[in-house]
Amino acid sequence: MSVKKIQSALISVFHKDNLEPIIELLKDKGVKIYSTGGTQKFIEEQGAEVTAVEDLTSYPSILGGRVKTLHPKVFGGILGRRELESDKAQLQEYDIPEIDLVIVDLYPFEQTLASGASEQDIIEKIDIGGISLIRAAAKNFKDVVIVASQNQYADLEKVLEEKDGSTDLKDRKAFAAHAFNVSSHYDTAIFNYFNEGDSIKGFKHSIEENKTLRYGENPHQEGVFFGSLDELFDQLNGKELSYNNLVDVDAAVSLIEEFEGETAFAILKHTNACGMALGNTVKEAYKKAFAADTLSAFGGVLITNEKVDKASAEEMHSLFFEILIAPDFSTEALEVLKGKKNRILLKKKTKLSTKKQFKSLLNGVIEQDRDLHTDNQSDLKVVTKEAPTAEEEKALLFASKVCKHTKSNTIVLANNGQLLASGVGQTSRVDALKQAIEKAKVFGFDLKGSVMASDAFFPFPDCVEIADQAGISAVIQPGGSIKDQDSIDYCDAHKMKMVTTGIRHFKH
Repeated sequence: MSVKKIQSALISVFHKDNLEPIIELLKDKGVKIYSTGGTQKFIEEQGAEVTAVEDLTSYPSILGGRVKTLHPKVFGGILGRRELESDKAQLQEYDIPEIDLVIVDLYPFEQTLASGASEQDIIEKIDIGGISLIRAAAKNFKDVVIVASQNQYADLEKVLEEKDGSTDLKDRKAFAAHAFNVSSHYDTAIFNYFNEGDSIKGFKHSIEENKTLRYGENPHQEGVFFGSLDELFDQLNGKELSYNNLVDVDAAVSLIEEFEGETAFAILKHTNACGMALGNTVKEAYKKAFAADTLSAFGGVLITNEKVDKASAEEMHSLFFEILIAPDFSTEALEVLKGKKNRILLKKKTKLSTKKQFKSLLNGVIEQDRDLHTDNQSDLKVVTKEAPTAEEEKALLFASKVCKHTKSNTIVLANNGQLLASGVGQTSRVDALKQAIEKAKVFGFDLKGSVMASDAFFPFPDCVEIADQAGISAVIQPGGSIKDQDSIDYCDAHKMKMVTTGIRHFKH
């Protein structure tokens, strides 16, 4: 039958918070309860009668608690198929009681791992009995209810109240689905712990926390974020983050983290920086970043790595922008910025910690390491006769950081800690350079003495020729073209400087 009355329950849990109402309901319905150890004591403290699993199995908990529920009298009672006469006969023959409800959770493996515990402590948090109970009860969902997490306590309580201690098949199947979600997530965490170094190639990622978004990239697409935004940000104002917001926020955070120890400000549109600058104050850095493209900044995502004060808030308040991210805001700054109710203000609490990136394509998934290499002084190899000055070197490294986070093919033009212009996502590097030069002119920048960064090598010397004609004095690029020497020779002939890094930063 679809509707089944719960007459017996096995309860063995690590987390006991909010379990009291369920115990009270089971007690009122006259449900026979089996339990173990600390859970048994907890249930008895609620005034309910409990039969110890040890009394059911005639075996004590052994091996320091590693074995206590792994017994035919427990698993037979869970896995026995009520509609099969042969199963019922065997249950009766071996004096095995039917178990209609299993409430069990798992040792906190992930929390123990995150705490930096010893290997022995981590291994002891690999649950054996609990995971077996979950799988057994979920497999036999036609007859048994499985609650595999304290997150389902409230759902069980509601069902028991509304259906007078009974469940139907739909209820039991839903609880079973939740149970397999719990067990698969748990096993994934354990696998990834043992597979440190990725010696076994397998795409295994599991994130339970999720948030349904208004929609995906476009209104006709569904969107969901899997993860914990609360770990990274406190949202202080504004509407809910959308799919596109999240993509831009990820790009903004990745870029700003390149500039630790410097006061930096960036303005992004569609994941690319249209403004990026360093300054002595947030206000100064913002003004320099905004100057790079006063048109594209409209509706952009703004980010800084320093506390936003009242002066900087007032400076940027007149601009329409979607999001502002900062490690902190002064009270006065928040009063100004909250003047627009839909403006999203995010307080960034910690750095990005992911080391992998992946996305779906071609009915599969590709995965890679995040590009965690930041070009620095030790990477620079001077390949021209003339070396960059100290100021040019600083500008080159600044441009390289911005270039790393800009859509390929890209060229970045910069000077004095300021992005002057960039050519973004072009099909040829020459087009990217021409776009950047034209854009710099539109916004009134003199490129004389500026520097150029390229995310990949120059296959021909045409880019350095065009750069020279625009007044650019120094170039940074990864190198590696069979025609590198042609570009180097042109630089030498026209007193330009060039450094190579040996590291390409494509961003597809």
